Amino acid sequence: MILRYFYDDKLAQASYMVGCAKTGEALIIDPMRDIQPYLDAAKKEGLRLTHIAETHIHADYVSGGRELAAATGATLYISDCGSAEWKYAFAGEKGVVSVQDGDAWMVGNIKVEAIHTPGHTPEHLAYMITDTAGANRPMGIFTGDAVFVGDVGRPDLLEEAAGMVGTKEPGARQQFHSVAKFKTLPDYLQLWPGHGAGSACGKALGAIPSTTLGYEKLFNPAFQFTDENEFVGWLLNGQPEPPKYFARMKYVNKVGAILLKNLPVPTHLTRDDLDQALENGALGLDLRSRSAFAAAHIPAMISAPPSSAKMSTFIGSLVDVMQPVVLILPDVGALDSALATLRDVGFDQIIGYATAEVIAAESEALPSITAAELAPVYAAGGGQIIDVRPHTDWEATHISGAFNIPVAQIAARMSEIPTDKPVYIQCATGYRSQMVTSWLRAHGYTNITSLTDGEAVWMETLPTDSGERLMA
Repeated sequence: MILRYFYDDKLAQASYMVGCAKTGEALIIDPMRDIQPYLDAAKKEGLRLTHIAETHIHADYVSGGRELAAATGATLYISDCGSAEWKYAFAGEKGVVSVQDGDAWMVGNIKVEAIHTPGHTPEHLAYMITDTAGANRPMGIFTGDAVFVGDVGRPDLLEEAAGMVGTKEPGARQQFHSVAKFKTLPDYLQLWPGHGAGSACGKALGAIPSTTLGYEKLFNPAFQFTDENEFVGWLLNGQPEPPKYFARMKYVNKVGAILLKNLPVPTHLTRDDLDQALENGALGLDLRSRSAFAAAHIPAMISAPPSSAKMSTFIGSLVDVMQPVVLILPDVGALDSALATLRDVGFDQIIGYATAEVIAAESEALPSITAAELAPVYAAGGGQIIDVRPHTDWEATHISGAFNIPVAQIAARMSEIPTDKPVYIQCATGYRSQMVTSWLRAHGYTNITSLTDGEAVWMETLPTDSGERLMA
């Protein structure tokens, strides 16, 4: 048996290839939209991609299942579990197999068995594998978003992101019973989860790529509960704010993503072309460095440099991924990487791009301030700080008097942002503060300034508190 691990740092997302060396067949679990790494890995190992399996309808990225199936002719396995209103819309298409709890198939000598593990989503499946060439017992389980290292999948996304009111508590109760199901399985089983640290699909994911069921039984908090109500309270408490784009991803992955070959090909724009697109309502994303944007940018553009591994998650938390998009790139060579990163989270209407030379005309600097510059102004009562980090981070420690509006909630809570006094946007590194500052200024807020320093500096320079506080 051949096992290969793929990890996307931008989305903290893991996918896997399981191959049978004897027959040359291979299975991909939860592929990303950019399928080239799987094609390259299969070629290197002398394998044919014959099977693809999805653990669930993903919320945090566009699934590559249909993309990979179209490119290889592989059979795509999807869940047929869960409620009638939450199933894959493309079930029944040629080459797509709907799977129930206990269904199994072979990939060469490797047996793959589906286990219904609802909770994170109603239809969620895990896949247990057995290398029948040398064993009659399973080796491990691809757990998707059911069990992570040190955590389990959050059950509230259908309600918080997809708007299905009243689903998060039942989901939490399903998750309790799914954990109970895992407790009955042998400790020696390896677990290969769908995400690592930094994913918004849970609240405390570990950073190591795999674990064992025995280890999780000992140390994963979810496995320590015997009372269902206590488990539900623990699981629902402290989950991070879901990024805005999650709602769109749920829809896209339910109905089936558009194949990349059918997306518009972005054209190289002149400044006039760019201005016209912005005037017609296109979203402008400037992917140059933070310093270059702060020095000079087109007023309607949003700062979104790829210097942060979380760029796609952050920008998808703030804007509507369904808008037509135009890009400012540092150079033409950055286009392919930018397209892959943005299309991973559903930016399918990227219509054009320009490069840095278009900035010269009618550009402006971004108002920015350091913690040292802000300290005396703030001490004298000058303005309001808005902290755009997740609420759990804000609760742990924040600048005294700072009001918390996480990035994912900025668009919905714009009315809470003062317009009659200076407002300073602050985060943990200065990245999100610049992104949000540029977005707010593009929406007419002229009193917004970005705090450039990160947490290590502002904690030493400005007074800090912890715990709840509402804006005065």
